Amino acid sequence: MTDHDRPPRLESSMKCQSIRRGRLGLSSSARSLAIVLAVVELGACNGSSHRASPDAPPRSPDAGSGAGPGPVVPRTLSVVTHHNHRTRDGLYIAPALTRAAAAHIHPDPAFKATVRGPTYAHPLFYDAGVGGRDLVLVATEQNDVYALDAASGAEVWHKNLGAPVTQAALPCGNVDPLGVTGTPFLDEMGKRLYLDAMLTVGGAPKHRIFALSITDGSVAAGWPADGVDVDTTARSGTFAFTSVTQNQRSALLVHDGVLYVPYGGHFGDCGTYRGWLVGVPLAHPDQVKAWATRAPGAGSWATGGVASDGTSLYITTGNGFRSNGWADQEAVVRLGPGPLFSQDAADYWSPSNWKALDNDDADLGGSGPVLIDVPGATPERLAIALGKDGNAYLIDRARMGGVVAPVATLAASVDAIITAAAAFQPPGGGVNVIFHGTGMGCPAGQSGDLTALHVTAAAPPKMSVAWCARQDGTGAPIVTTTDGHAESIVWTLGAEDSGQLRAFHGETGAVIFGGAGTNTGAYSRFVSPIVGKGRIYAAATQGVYAFVP
Repeated sequence: MTDHDRPPRLESSMKCQSIRRGRLGLSSSARSLAIVLAVVELGACNGSSHRASPDAPPRSPDAGSGAGPGPVVPRTLSVVTHHNHRTRDGLYIAPALTRAAAAHIHPDPAFKATVRGPTYAHPLFYDAGVGGRDLVLVATEQNDVYALDAASGAEVWHKNLGAPVTQAALPCGNVDPLGVTGTPFLDEMGKRLYLDAMLTVGGAPKHRIFALSITDGSVAAGWPADGVDVDTTARSGTFAFTSVTQNQRSALLVHDGVLYVPYGGHFGDCGTYRGWLVGVPLAHPDQVKAWATRAPGAGSWATGGVASDGTSLYITTGNGFRSNGWADQEAVVRLGPGPLFSQDAADYWSPSNWKALDNDDADLGGSGPVLIDVPGATPERLAIALGKDGNAYLIDRARMGGVVAPVATLAASVDAIITAAAAFQPPGGGVNVIFHGTGMGCPAGQSGDLTALHVTAAAPPKMSVAWCARQDGTGAPIVTTTDGHAESIVWTLGAEDSGQLRAFHGETGAVIFGGAGTNTGAYSRFVSPIVGKGRIYAAATQGVYAFVP
């Protein structure tokens, strides 16, 4: 089926005031160092996290993972990729977003932004630094890309990439029109935005991959003005890419100088398509490499897209067709740079009932892998996969094992899990994983379409349902904490339903904010909000909204 970092805790408001007043009486060299330190500390005062870009050289294989073993060197406040980290944990560190503050969240009346939607990709945030103009970057199904002033919502620039594809021009599908669907990737150092757009070219649907300058929206130097033509450049063995049957729903990622773009099929599983991962070298966009599943179907269509632990790439694949033996479908697949897949059992995991999942259209492809580390657990380095069969699967990233039993399995939802999950380490240990789905085995007195699992720090780790709550919508959750662990809050949007922004206690599911006054617009399915400098931003069908405590 298709369809970290810990900034300094604020001891008191006096600390922030002293930073802002400056550091007097220092030598010039000491003053320079103090200014650098002050910039980092002021970020905490302003209410968000400093973190390294997901494409920065990693200090460890999990650099940049909020649910990983430790923070990286603080650098920026930018949100450069789907769910904030390449591990796809959806974790933001925002000291100003305490639970007490969250109870008073409301739309910022000073922020007004109109876009031509619908919008399925979540926005990104560019931190311009001290004295610069921060940007919110939004891409829509009309193939419109916007850079908005993050303070006011005013349009800084707007670029249309070309006519999107109408539903009538496709053999099946449920997004009309079809333009930019997967969340782009922001290269903050190179000041470029990378994205895939479905265009009508010569009357035919074509996937094109673009690199845009975030300064003015122009096509980046060295990239073709009309984008990289995926049909003519992507090959995997004897398989050729065909745009008309392929959809680009999954989030993009840059890793080690290469842009990775996943593809699946359209809603309805029409025509011959495959799961694809296309790699485009940033410095040589004419040297495209690609991997495709051997089985027809087996799309990589999850909203969260491709994940990385800093060394390898991970994707999930969906149900395959016309395949008697396992051929890359119903799996969490680990690939090396390129992308390259070894087909060794060490580099993939698939459930033993993969054939039944194929037959029942109950695949793993609806939710991308979330990479988590559970300190004290054996094994510690894990991936969690969520299936349309309602199950949660824990996989050992060091020994994936092929078609074998996972580390742990839990029947977690009474309905199909199709979402992008979020994860964080609560103060008591283990990891909580939150997803949109009607929980099974909820604590007494709890129920709803938002479910949190707890992964224990045990040998082997176990899973249980920690709490259930009602978000009333198909939005994908994110998590904020004040320091990586404390004051955890789960935020959701009531996509296709209430249209409200809601907040829940990350450890208990208790309602912190029920959404009153935040029904600002209609949101597309699986959409997530983001956090930028203490504000929450959300892209609705025809507008972008900012929320403040």
